[in-house]
Amino acid sequence: MWEDMTFENILNDMLERVPNDTDKRPGSVIYDALAPAAYKLAEAYFLLRNYVDLFFADTAVGEFLSRRTAELGIVRRPATKAIRKIITNVPVDVGTRWGLEDTTYVIIEKITDTEYKAECEQLGSIGNAYSGTLDNIDNISGVTAELTDILIPGEDEETDESLRQRYFESLVSQAYGGNIADYKQKITDLPGVGGVKVEPVWNGGGTVKLIIIDSNYNKPSSTLIDEVQTAVDPVLNQGEGYGIAPIGHVVTVVGVDEAVIDVESEITLQTGYTWEGVKPAVEAAINDYFKELRSEWAESNSLVIRISQIEVRILDIAGIVDVQNTKLNDQQQNIELGPYEIPVLGEVTSA
Repeated sequence: MWEDMTFENILNDMLERVPNDTDKRPGSVIYDALAPAAYKLAEAYFLLRNYVDLFFADTAVGEFLSRRTAELGIVRRPATKAIRKIITNVPVDVGTRWGLEDTTYVIIEKITDTEYKAECEQLGSIGNAYSGTLDNIDNISGVTAELTDILIPGEDEETDESLRQRYFESLVSQAYGGNIADYKQKITDLPGVGGVKVEPVWNGGGTVKLIIIDSNYNKPSSTLIDEVQTAVDPVLNQGEGYGIAPIGHVVTVVGVDEAVIDVESEITLQTGYTWEGVKPAVEAAINDYFKELRSEWAESNSLVIRISQIEVRILDIAGIVDVQNTKLNDQQQNIELGPYEIPVLGEVTSA
């Protein structure tokens, strides 16, 4: 329908309604009078076709998608600020500001005399990007500081595709009253949480265990675990309904476990290449594969580390012509992790 409403079709339809004894050739008075109107109508139909796409969740984008999903209570996750650990050589005051590359941090809480929580002043995942020696923005003499652990990862604003996926998932699995879908929806909406598995009745009636992974798909820090515990079911008032959890649910929040995977392969190199030269690229390739697996953890019963996948990625590295006899933790077979385990890379060696 919309495809037929072009400038040419609209103009021809208009001209057909003009008596044949009237000059309708290009350049005639009637032609020149109708052409601008036909052009604007064609433009309106073009815009209308696009607006129709914005009314449906499978094709809507941006603000239109946000408004559509909000009708079911699915709200786009905003960008959040990273919470990092800063270690200094001497005590400093809360509120002291520091910088590294194109990020700045302000100390918000004291952990010990020389360890502090600091909030990145820039929104998004950029707050997770750097570690190292900080510049003292406040010009305090005699103080040095290091930016170390990511306590709560910063997150970018949720993408259209992620929001769309959550919207359609909510139509398939209705979240209500503390069921598993309800916990998954509400926990993954919390800042810093990348996924969750729910284990109901894990320690008797009314108990719920939540196993979480952070938004970088790593093991969460104790700070993030405590934040989620407080939001869901505060320890001092467990089961009383002061958090997200319904009254009567005693919720325990824990982090995923890490399974260290050592990788050993027989690697054949091109002339001019050395193992020391290609090893960083091999480690990066395996780490990328492990991160892909970790990103799938929340929706998987268990993760399987496959030798074939590792070897394919190694073969893509410049300077490597063959790889064989790969072992994972000294065994020449795939490894299936437990339901609450994620892989982290250990030693990488070439036999």
